[in-house]
Amino acid sequence: MRLRNIRSVIDPKLLRSAGIYTMTSVINSAMPFFLLPILTRYLTPEDYGVVSMFGVLVSIIAPFTGLSIHGAIGRIYYEKDTVDIKEYIANCLYILMFSTALVSIVFYFFSELIAKIASVPVKMLWMVIVISFAQFITRIVLTLWQVQVKPVQYGIYQISQTALDMLLSIILVVFIGLTWKGRIYANLMTFLIFTIVGLITLSKNKWLEFSYNRSYIKHALSFGIPLIPHALGGVIMTMTDRVFITNMVGIETTGVYTVGYQIGMIINLLATSFNQAYIPWLYAKLKENIMSSKRKIVKLTYTYYIIIILMAISLSIIAPTFLNYFVGKKFSQSSIYATWIAIGYAFNGMYLMVTNYMFYAQKTSYLAGVTFISALLNIVLNYVLISKYGAIGAAQATTIIYFIKFIFTWILSAKIYKMPWNLKHSND
Repeated sequence: MRLRNIRSVIDPKLLRSAGIYTMTSVINSAMPFFLLPILTRYLTPEDYGVVSMFGVLVSIIAPFTGLSIHGAIGRIYYEKDTVDIKEYIANCLYILMFSTALVSIVFYFFSELIAKIASVPVKMLWMVIVISFAQFITRIVLTLWQVQVKPVQYGIYQISQTALDMLLSIILVVFIGLTWKGRIYANLMTFLIFTIVGLITLSKNKWLEFSYNRSYIKHALSFGIPLIPHALGGVIMTMTDRVFITNMVGIETTGVYTVGYQIGMIINLLATSFNQAYIPWLYAKLKENIMSSKRKIVKLTYTYYIIIILMAISLSIIAPTFLNYFVGKKFSQSSIYATWIAIGYAFNGMYLMVTNYMFYAQKTSYLAGVTFISALLNIVLNYVLISKYGAIGAAQATTIIYFIKFIFTWILSAKIYKMPWNLKHSND
């Protein structure tokens, strides 16, 4: 598509919202990004590996604390004329409390095994559960601001949370000298504070009405539970590499790999920022059910594919020189991982563009199949490529899997929700 036609394809309101989301997300991610050279000089690769594996553990249990029902809130909001959204959110909190209790019981009985696999001290495991619980409260608040198209409030909340996390990390790691424990304590304290802020926000905006409603709980579970394999599959895809590297290569290498991974994830930041603004606009256009609007969406999607790939290639070219100066000698080898991760997340950004149709059609069970199969294939690829090539094999597996996942999701999405993907056969 010619550049002079791009402006006619992209809706000005969408562009404005995307710009705000991107700007706030860049600021939000820039803070921990600039924290990176501090941590890499005060933490050893082994320390950084422990911090990384703690984060892996939080991500693995997150789908089970809350049962992935925050997405149901985002979808049911568009039915607020027939659904009491305040009561619906309150019933989602009941589910959160019950599911967190179940996760806590599992952790209690299998704490030694979990700690051994994750290389995280047993005494730190309770923090994993608390942080996972707190994340869900944050997701509810952010989801509500997203569907109400309030990117400014969304950004302020995110940036404030990250700024506090960064400040506490510097105090605990640099000035108090708690090394990797300081980074985890900072994360815990931040989420506890923002859990309180989130609940106050929900109450102040009158988004809560505590009244048990069995039908709302049933609906939220029917939306969220099929997403657990999808969410868990996504976690396996993003976290398997570090688990394998830790157990097959060493936790020091995990630390170096994680730094490169964080650089490559800049592409993911850009992709998710756009998608946050894109979803409300897309759902509104799809509800119109007008063919000209659908062609406009498809043109925008193809333009996006080109842009995201070019961004990933550009980052891959810049990363090696940049990282040599940015993270210090102990982590200088991280650049070899950043290239593959950046390209992988470009494909993941393309995947986000097509998976939105499944959420709109409320066919989330189909996503679970694709993601879970991709996750299983990812496990096999990680084992094979790490065995043969070392840690770089994990980054290569990430790129391959994200490409496969994108293609299969696109095919499935096209069958579930019809869109004019073949523009040659449609009228402009």
